Amino acid sequence: MSDHHHKETFITKYVFSTDHKMISKQYLITGIFMGIIGVFMSMLFRLQIAWPDTSFSLIEAFLGRHQDGGVMSPDMYLALVTIHGTIMVFFVLTAGLSGTFSNLLIPLQIGARDMASGFLNMVSYWLFFLSSVIMVFSLFIEAGPASAGWTIYPPLSALPQAIPGSGLGMTLWLVSMAIFIASSLLGALNYIVTILNLRTIGMKMTRLPLTIWAFFVTAIIGVVSFPVLLSAALLLIFDRSFGTSFYLSDIFIQGEVLHYQGGSPVLFEHLFWFLGHPEVYIVILPAMGIVSEIIATNSRKPIFGYRAMIGSIIAIAFLSTVVWGHHMFVSGMNPFLGSVFTFTTLLIAIPSAVKAFNWITTLWKGNLQMNPAMLFSIGFVSTFISGGLTGLVLGDSALDINVHDTYFVVAHFHLVMGVSAIYGMFAGVYHWFPKMYGRMMNKALGYWHFWITLVAAYGVFFPMHFVGLAGLPRRYYANTAFPLFDDVADINVVITLFAILGGAAQLIFLANFFISIYKGKKAVQNPWKSNTLEWTTPVKHIHGNWPGEIPAVHRWAYDYSKPGLEEDFVSQITPLYEGEEES
Repeated sequence: MSDHHHKETFITKYVFSTDHKMISKQYLITGIFMGIIGVFMSMLFRLQIAWPDTSFSLIEAFLGRHQDGGVMSPDMYLALVTIHGTIMVFFVLTAGLSGTFSNLLIPLQIGARDMASGFLNMVSYWLFFLSSVIMVFSLFIEAGPASAGWTIYPPLSALPQAIPGSGLGMTLWLVSMAIFIASSLLGALNYIVTILNLRTIGMKMTRLPLTIWAFFVTAIIGVVSFPVLLSAALLLIFDRSFGTSFYLSDIFIQGEVLHYQGGSPVLFEHLFWFLGHPEVYIVILPAMGIVSEIIATNSRKPIFGYRAMIGSIIAIAFLSTVVWGHHMFVSGMNPFLGSVFTFTTLLIAIPSAVKAFNWITTLWKGNLQMNPAMLFSIGFVSTFISGGLTGLVLGDSALDINVHDTYFVVAHFHLVMGVSAIYGMFAGVYHWFPKMYGRMMNKALGYWHFWITLVAAYGVFFPMHFVGLAGLPRRYYANTAFPLFDDVADINVVITLFAILGGAAQLIFLANFFISIYKGKKAVQNPWKSNTLEWTTPVKHIHGNWPGEIPAVHRWAYDYSKPGLEEDFVSQITPLYEGEEES
């Protein structure tokens, strides 16, 4: 099964590949490219927020007709915020984490030759690629891209004549997302079937690494919630193009009464956030799994509370489907229903706290190996806790009213979802780079990347909480018309300077990543002395992952520093020693 298979051409090996390892690289590099676009957009609109009415040659060069003498137009500001959010949430965090690491690790860590369906896996990637191309293409049309915010609430998104970005740009956004959802569903079904059916001999569910549990549950959440977003998008297309009134009623535009009757934009909010909140966990759970694996490996200790970690992943998945109403506390919701959503939202803090305590306890008194992957994992725990604490304010229907739609919300979800998930993604790249490319990334550059990113991320989002508490609304193109916000103008300048620093730090990562692919130090088979199955495969990628038989599994993935043994790790394929009990 190893090297004896049909001859591969360039096209079948690098383009239309059905090998999970190649598809994971395709997802990662596409995600990195989309990330560059998304971060660059945030740089542009941060310049506008910090120095409104100031002319920038950068804006003049990139925004063309959507600027006037180097000053961004208000419509383009909304468009940049919209596409930045869409790209980062769906195309970078969802695909970059699930697409890359589920593909790379599921067959390697469960002991399978490949995914259950290599063809479906390939189709999933190319649908994702197509949706990425359409989303980027929408930036270049004359009227401008979608401008209704990444949540695309009607009526801005439902009426093509509402604002410039409501026309063709919005249509392309909807087409792109429909294709993206198809890609996500194909991928998720493939991950679920592979984990349930293709585990090697001895790989019981209770011996799976926590990465696989996280990818498995993430895929289940995706299958449950993505179809709801698809239905919301289809109804929106009907309202836009076929004259229906699912989301529209009693609309006036420029004195003209439109014929729409009986719809409700709040229906769209319910459908969108029924996906939108599970989406947060679709993004964060894979990062949690990656961080659990890396912290255990680099603490040289068994993960603390393995079964509690699995239980908390499952509890988070269940609760994520019953908390969506906390995004809608100010939508005129019945206060009793608001109290129900407050209860379920605060409940989800419990399994999240279980995970945080277990990571800290795993680190406690460990023999810590402070490589870049470990630093980003610890950074993840830090931002997840500090970002999560503000969720207690936003999850309470009475407290939320004061800070709803202010920069407090922006600071909260960027820390707990955006920065944390990106840290998990970086940790995974540094840790599994030797498995993906057979080479090591530069450690010194990794340290520089981590420390500058950490300082910059907190420099951006920590002050943002206070700007939000002062009442500054999000998505405003400029705040100069409101004298009461003059006091926070300087803080916005500080935030923008940190944002530029953080964006520049990612250039270190990009250089390290792409140079190391070709020039990095050659990796040994198991550079981190890890227990999981992927480190038993040869460094050189072969078809089918293992030459000869797939090894059988005899123990769980976290037998680190067992007393009485010479080595401080025991691979999962090592049989139990005489008199040894399974952990």
